Amino acid sequence: TPISSLMGWVEILKNLNPDSDEFKRILDETESDVEKLNKIASRFSKIGSQPKLEKENVSELIKDVCKYFEKRIPRLVGADGSVSNKVNINLNLPPEVYLNINRDLFDWVIENLLKNALDAMDKPHGIISFDLIEKNNEIIIDVSDNGKGVDKKYRNDIFRPGFSTKRRGWGLGLSLSKRIVDDYHKGKLTLLDSILEKGTTFRIKLNKH
Repeated sequence: TPISSLMGWVEILKNLNPDSDEFKRILDETESDVEKLNKIASRFSKIGSQPKLEKENVSELIKDVCKYFEKRIPRLVGADGSVSNKVNINLNLPPEVYLNINRDLFDWVIENLLKNALDAMDKPHGIISFDLIEKNNEIIIDVSDNGKGVDKKYRNDIFRPGFSTKRRGWGLGLSLSKRIVDDYHKGKLTLLDSILEKGTTFRIKLNKH
């Protein structure tokens, strides 16, 4: 969460030279987390009211969300001292795809799907992919992972408020995401496919106009 990230950045800053490049880099990340907290507060103010939709570059929005999380994904240290991400995020996106959306809320959907995929990882090296295609008058966004998958007996419940197979959390991420896509953006969020121990794909469908 942004709060836990901020706590970590503060501890790192205490041990750095204020004139160093590393200090400046961490300061930028701290600012990003403060902005994230402000965005979270803004999101909750929009739930329950009709949000304003504006023309936004959806590809750029997805990139921004993934860029924020990539810097906070746990890393693996090899025997030779090399460092690599535990989870790699692949983006297969056209450079510019514009839709009328509420940026704060749609950003929340992408963030929830990304967090859900991260939580599903049970392998040393995970892969999460975002694929965006334009088909007729629709925009299709597939979010896939190679995690543990969803058991068939739970598939009818995953969008139900309060449902969760995790030990932590309130089980609201997917239900809120579905409400944002289906009700506020007149689209469709579905579980497209899931195979145990192989992975899951969620699909967002939105009309261009």
